[in-house]
Amino acid sequence: MRSRSCLYPLAFCCAIGLSHANDGSLSDSQLSSVQNRLEDAAHQSWEFGTRAQALLELDASPFSVFSDTSLPPPHDIADMTENLQAVLDIAESVVSNQSSRTAGQARPLLPDGSSGDPASIGVAVLLANWTGQDRLNYSDAATGQLNYLLNVAPRYENGAISHRTASAQLWSDSVFMVPPFLAYYGVLNSNQSLVEEAYNQCKLYRDILRDSDNGNLWKHIVGKSDSPADAGYWSTGNGWAAAGMLRVLATIQHSPYSDALSNEMEDLVAWIKEIQGAMYDKLDDSYVFRNYVDKDDAFYDASSTALMAATVYRLSDVWDDHTHIPLAQRSRNVLLNGKHIDDDGWLTPVVNPHSYGVEGSKSAEGQAFVLMMESAHAVWHSAGEPGNGAAFVEASKLLTISTVLIVYIALL
Repeated sequence: MRSRSCLYPLAFCCAIGLSHANDGSLSDSQLSSVQNRLEDAAHQSWEFGTRAQALLELDASPFSVFSDTSLPPPHDIADMTENLQAVLDIAESVVSNQSSRTAGQARPLLPDGSSGDPASIGVAVLLANWTGQDRLNYSDAATGQLNYLLNVAPRYENGAISHRTASAQLWSDSVFMVPPFLAYYGVLNSNQSLVEEAYNQCKLYRDILRDSDNGNLWKHIVGKSDSPADAGYWSTGNGWAAAGMLRVLATIQHSPYSDALSNEMEDLVAWIKEIQGAMYDKLDDSYVFRNYVDKDDAFYDASSTALMAATVYRLSDVWDDHTHIPLAQRSRNVLLNGKHIDDDGWLTPVVNPHSYGVEGSKSAEGQAFVLMMESAHAVWHSAGEPGNGAAFVEASKLLTISTVLIVYIALL
């Protein structure tokens, strides 16, 4: 981790304050405000998909891939209709606005300059079909999205599905949008090859975007230029990649293919930890990531901070790995107790989600990341907060150092 700028007595106070801060979740009214602002702000394809994922994790967890239940999920939603309804509504809104199609026609769920972003809605559409919502042809819509990704979308030279439609570009964002959809489609349709392709796409993206010369941080954008490349280490992009691979990992883990794909799961865990280690190594004593994690002059971004914390809590639950729990705890405490969520429920400060190099004021994805962080934290908390003791060990070390310094100063 980057060296701390504060003196030891101050660091000790920070550690004690964070370790003993109220670690409770947001209140119901605060969570409701965050959700309402997310609904207000979500207008683009990836925002709809990210909102659907956040709502699955928070309100309809039996249908989330992070549930302890095996996949495929239950067909019966009699006891989950209310909680799942917001996700089903997203699927209905998107599919109902599609023009007529021929059976199996390859096309994205929404018209978009991105090949990858519309696929983020795919899990919601698959769930609408799986749970028997019969007002629309959800099966055909999901298959059309799949066929577009596999047969129409441009490919990078190594076979990675392009994030853009006009030319082959790889964006770290796409790991959250495409592979989880491929994996989920594969499990629901008993297609192990498609689940394996989800893993393969994560690997192909990592092969290009990971920078082994800079601590294994992921570059944001590499490829041909229908939009500018961005070789910088965008914090949210690293979070997107880790979170997407976590969803693929959990999908495989709870599927009938977990034994056959055990090596692939081990790889995914290693790659997730690789990103977490690279990111948290750059965290300064604000415990909030900068928009570009390695740039001291970049603005602070609460959005990526919430997403990275969510990945840490999820990895603790999914794989019993608690390596970065103390730092995720500190970041979460700062976000919840440091006035980073205003009275209206907006997370701040955030990157402009439509212009990744610019600070914004409102972010749909940032709102979703708060919900993901809180739902992941709730699962981790209910499991007894494994790994949390490390924070107290560090605080104790700081206490010893502070005591020595205080005594030394008193003797001067």
